[in-house]
Amino acid sequence: MLIDWFTVGAQVINFVVLVWLLKRFLYRPILDAIDAREQRIAAELADADAKRAEARQERETFQHKNQEFDQQRTALFAHAMDEAKTERRRLLDEARQAADALRAKRQDALRQEADQVNQALLHRTQQEVFAIARKTLSDLAGASLEERLVEVLIERLGALEGEAHAVLAEALKTTSEPVRVRSAFELPPAQRATIQTALNSTFETEAPVQFEAGPDLVGGIELTVNGQQVGWSIADYLRSLEQEVGDLLNLQGGAGVH
Repeated sequence: MLIDWFTVGAQVINFVVLVWLLKRFLYRPILDAIDAREQRIAAELADADAKRAEARQERETFQHKNQEFDQQRTALFAHAMDEAKTERRRLLDEARQAADALRAKRQDALRQEADQVNQALLHRTQQEVFAIARKTLSDLAGASLEERLVEVLIERLGALEGEAHAVLAEALKTTSEPVRVRSAFELPPAQRATIQTALNSTFETEAPVQFEAGPDLVGGIELTVNGQQVGWSIADYLRSLEQEVGDLLNLQGGAGVH
């Protein structure tokens, strides 16, 4: 078999030309397109990684903020619960104190009302007792009692000594008005004369005497001249007893209030 070297050479040249043409017009654009695609994919991957990292950062930030929010919520809730408990205790204490004050005030009012009722009953009983005593003594006054009262007045005039005697004597000398002798009953002339005689002899004077009956003198008699007074009366004892009983009741009432 004979080899046509010209044909072989032409085919080699054609092959080389074909390879050059393929490399020049086909392979290079394909490589450029592949490189560009690889670069675009690499850029997209880098962008995706960046976005993924950003998303991870945002997720971590969100989780951190969420934890802080949970902590703040828990702290606020605990604080609110503490404040609610404190307020509840305060309100309960105030309500308890108000109830105690109201109960104490009511007890005081009841105690004062009871004391007032007791005081009123005691004073009314006291007044009734003294009224009955005065009425009884007035009803029992008789001739013997009248004579005894005159004797008591004369004894008291005679018993005056020292300054008391001098003061009454001076009053008798300086007065321009008659001496007043008041008694719970009308004195008979004989007893009037007895008093006049005793007064003249005791104080060496001739002072006129005016006799009067005074129903307010419970079984008593009194002599008055120029502001000076000598006398005796059951009413004085009753008033003294009444004052002492009143002081005792006031003392008991004051002790009951405290």
